[in-house]
Amino acid sequence: MDSRKLKDTIFALNTRRFGTVAEIMAKKLHEKVLSFPEGSVDFSSKLNYDLYEYMNNRRIECKFSRVQKKATIAITEATLLEALQSNADRNVNWEDRTTTSWDCNIQQIKKKEFDSLMYGLFFNDIILFFTCCSEEIGKTFSGYSNKQHRGNEGEGQFHITNKNLQEHIDWHLIKKITYEELLSWLK
Repeated sequence: MDSRKLKDTIFALNTRRFGTVAEIMAKKLHEKVLSFPEGSVDFSSKLNYDLYEYMNNRRIECKFSRVQKKATIAITEATLLEALQSNADRNVNWEDRTTTSWDCNIQQIKKKEFDSLMYGLFFNDIILFFTCCSEEIGKTFSGYSNKQHRGNEGEGQFHITNKNLQEHIDWHLIKKITYEELLSWLK
């Protein structure tokens, strides 16, 4: 598999499989970039967070999103083929991050269930990794809502868009990698 095929495959994954790929990447980031000893970060045996970091007893939640242009054509019976065709080329390149309208929703944030959030964005040509402590969510960047669904408590969400991406970069960016780098991590 080459890096382009890797990227295309990741973008085509369903939500659950996409999340599993992100969790594996987050574990690899700890080992390969943050220099954690192998085995000191592992997959959680619990459902309320994704990774566990043994050296500092930290529960790590992973949330990633694909950066894509907003859909412009509603899907109706009359517009179905046109809408599907326009949907085929929505991926956003890094260089277009501020001039293209896009919105990534980082959701199902249950701050009491983890110590650290590792979140990221899959652009068409690069991947960004961010991290922050659960207490920082909503304090160092705008747009956090502690409500996601009617009647639910303790679960929130935030959006990263072309308009607020810089806040996340300034406060929480830990790594930017290419798909070639990702492929080398996974081999």
